[in-house]
Amino acid sequence: MAKQQQQKKKYVSIDQLASQIGKVPPQAIEIEEAVLGALLLEKDAVVAVGDILNADSFYKEAHQHIYNAIFSLNRKGENADMLTVVEELKRMELLEAAGGAAYVAQLTNSVASAAHVETHARIIHQKFIQRELIRVSSEIQTDAYDESEDVAELLDKAQQDVFDIAAGNIRTETKPIKPLIDEALDIVKELANREDGLSGVPSGFTELDRITAGWQNSDLVIIAARPAMGKTAFVLSMARNMAIIHKAPIAIFSLEMSSIQLVNRLIASETELGSEKLRSGDLKAYEWEQLNSKIKDLVEAPIYIDDTPALSIFELRAKARRLKQQYNIGCLVIDYLQLMSAGNVGRGNREQEVSLISRQLKIIAKELNIPVIALSQLNRGVEQRADKHKKPMLSDLRESGAIEQDADMVLFIHRPEVYGKTDDDNGNSLIGIANIIIAKHRNGAIGEISLNFRKELAKFSDLEDKDYSDIARFGSRMNDNDDGGDTVFDTSPNDHADFENFRNQEDENTPF
Repeated sequence: MAKQQQQKKKYVSIDQLASQIGKVPPQAIEIEEAVLGALLLEKDAVVAVGDILNADSFYKEAHQHIYNAIFSLNRKGENADMLTVVEELKRMELLEAAGGAAYVAQLTNSVASAAHVETHARIIHQKFIQRELIRVSSEIQTDAYDESEDVAELLDKAQQDVFDIAAGNIRTETKPIKPLIDEALDIVKELANREDGLSGVPSGFTELDRITAGWQNSDLVIIAARPAMGKTAFVLSMARNMAIIHKAPIAIFSLEMSSIQLVNRLIASETELGSEKLRSGDLKAYEWEQLNSKIKDLVEAPIYIDDTPALSIFELRAKARRLKQQYNIGCLVIDYLQLMSAGNVGRGNREQEVSLISRQLKIIAKELNIPVIALSQLNRGVEQRADKHKKPMLSDLRESGAIEQDADMVLFIHRPEVYGKTDDDNGNSLIGIANIIIAKHRNGAIGEISLNFRKELAKFSDLEDKDYSDIARFGSRMNDNDDGGDTVFDTSPNDHADFENFRNQEDENTPF
């Protein structure tokens, strides 16, 4: 009951607020009369103001009723003049509220023609926007005094109300198809002239970008995997590529790891120094030089990290809007979805809460017009599957089918070596190989690509990268000489020396 009373909160009207501070609300009564008079004089005037004004745009209540009557007649295909509008107001039982027949008749005396009706309509709309800002400000103030309000939800509501006013002020006009085709062809030509041919934010992985054409604006991308498959490493490698190579500002919301842990991973990946060395600080002189030399690009990279724990979807939306405004972020990364909460709104059934979160993430992507990439856990069904490959499927998404429904793309990370499969059917080594499975792609093809994965550096890269391809083959050679164990390349000095000898032999045996 108390909750219902809260929902029926009474706000001070704009007139009451204006009287309290001794000011008159923004209004233009004479111009309102002139616009209504023009609509009564010329039937074509309705076309000029129809996409600028609605009844609420008028300050005077009588004018709202008259405007509604005019458009009611217009919808029925009847002409609006002094007599027909009076009759329509009678039918609507609003003639008295509209000031009576005499008031409607004198409106035509306020204007000689409809020559400037569009300009006058825009003035009325501007006054309406000012009144709306005053109204929203008053409601925010009232809510802020209410101790029972959740602060995160209050911030979200305040921002959403202001955004709604701004969105209502954006008018788009209907266009003929010819200029739209010209615009579309210009985009195609621009893409054709680009070396990469990408229309979205590049991930930095060649084969993945070839399929996706880059992460597209307003898309929600879900990247899912079982624990320890390298989800965080994958998005950090992408964030590095996007920010350093393609100069796209990236925001990362880490709900699992601290910002320092994430930065240490980025440093290890960028400098190719093992994370163990960075944690212990046990670096030789040449390694310090390597660290200082290779970290320069990372220092200047437009990457913004937020490690707020137990972040609610409404706090995320408020932060994302601010980041978009301040830094014009080109992509948003969340690590990971199941650690978010829905705030007080979605408390209760966990599946419903996750559904709300995924739906809101899609709304954020559309509102900010950027790709939103969210990591997600998979359920244990992958391990329990009889299939020896243990490849994930869409049904393995944890806690909610709404994630699959809301996502524009769903990608899975699958590393066969984790399940003991070290060679493919052709005998090629799968050590250090990660398969990226595109299981859902609303606007394109699905498929599977392979990337190199260096676990000690938490780094993904293209297979074409010679260093990583060599490591994969070296790992295979080590396994061939082993007693059947899953030996993998690490950062010990002996392994480094052996690897360098192996690569030198490879170079000597290569004719090119």
